[in-house]
Amino acid sequence: MTGWSHLAPVLEGALVRVEPLAAEHEQALWEAGQDPEVWRWMPVVASTSREHFHRWIEQMLEETAAGRQSSFVTILRASGAPIGHTSYLALRPEHRGLEIGWTWLGSQWWRSGANIDTKLLLLTHAFETLDCIRVEFKTDAQNERSRKALEGIGAKFEGILRSQMIVRGDVIRDSAYYSVIAAEWPETRDWLARRLERHEKT
Repeated sequence: MTGWSHLAPVLEGALVRVEPLAAEHEQALWEAGQDPEVWRWMPVVASTSREHFHRWIEQMLEETAAGRQSSFVTILRASGAPIGHTSYLALRPEHRGLEIGWTWLGSQWWRSGANIDTKLLLLTHAFETLDCIRVEFKTDAQNERSRKALEGIGAKFEGILRSQMIVRGDVIRDSAYYSVIAAEWPETRDWLARRLERHEKT
């Protein structure tokens, strides 16, 4: 990948493993993402049919192959089961910045610590291997659950971009932006590690 050839590693955490998305993950991810709430605020609703989901997986793989993003599958270490997806996107190696997005977990694993572990892995790789100075996140401004989750990992709210994108065909979306910058990373890393430790003990 231009500028960041080591962008798509396998990352091992306490609860999950994050590895590059591949076609063979599709069936398990389809099964994990059946709850409509998973897709309620996503730009597309891929769970409406198997065909839609297949097209979405193909889109993620095509974007990765073209070097525009790097898609990952989140795998539960205890069982080896794929439970969700996430990506590095909006890649700006010349500015040492990127976005973490297209993130979802099957609802069975919400509040399990899997999201915290996934974010800790991706942020650690971004700041400590890719030498990023900024990692950003965006979500639908109305998505309170996602916004609380981003605040819960220590990301700072930066504001709302009005009419930032068109989603699900013709819906105009305002997007709330959050970020972690390099100067904040040590504190954010320690905060995530403490939160993850609490999940490991339960």
